[in-house]
Amino acid sequence: MKPSSIALLISAVLAFSQSSAAWPDNPATKTSAAAHDGQHDFDWEIGTWDTQLKRLREPLSGKADWVEYTGTSVVKAVMGGQANLVELDVRGISGRIAGVSLRLYQPATGQWTLHFANLANGLMTDPMQGSFKNGQGTFYGKDTVDGRAVLVRFLIVPMGAGQWRFEQAYSADGGRRWETNWIAVDTRRKG
Repeated sequence: MKPSSIALLISAVLAFSQSSAAWPDNPATKTSAAAHDGQHDFDWEIGTWDTQLKRLREPLSGKADWVEYTGTSVVKAVMGGQANLVELDVRGISGRIAGVSLRLYQPATGQWTLHFANLANGLMTDPMQGSFKNGQGTFYGKDTVDGRAVLVRFLIVPMGAGQWRFEQAYSADGGRRWETNWIAVDTRRKG
C-alpha cells in the first residue's frame, strides 16, 4: 500500500471513529491508560502469516454452514508503531476475502481501535475497541446483520508455536449470548 493511501485511510478512519468507537457499556472502555501502556501489544504480529480461515455463511441464522479459506495475512507497523495495517487475502470454494485492517493505538486510554475495510464492497466496518490482558486481546464494537443491530466481540488468542487464533462473535441480545461466526488461525511464515 502506498504511503499516500495509508495516510488517506488513517485520516478517513479517524474522522469516522470519533463518534462510533464505543457504546456506553462497552466492556473494552473500562481499562485505564495507567493500567497498561499497550502501544506495543501488536508488535509480535509484524510480518507474514499463513492464514486458515472459516466463517459462518449465514451468521445468526441458526445454521452451522461454515465455509473455509486459505491465504495470507501481512502485518506492517506504520506511524512509528502507533498503528498497523493488516492485509488479508484468502480464497476458498466460496470465493475470495480481501481486506485491510487498520489498527490505531489510543495513548489516552491505552487501548486500540480496529477498523476493517472489505475490498469486495469498499466499505469499512464500525470500529472495535479494546486491549490485551494476560496475552489475550479482547475488542468490542457494533454492526448490523440483515438489518438488525448486533454487538461484535473479537478475540485474539495465542496458541503457542507461532500460532494465533482470531475469533469474531455476534450477539443479538445485548451480550448475554454470543455466536462465533469467524475463526482464523495464523501461523507465522518461516524464512
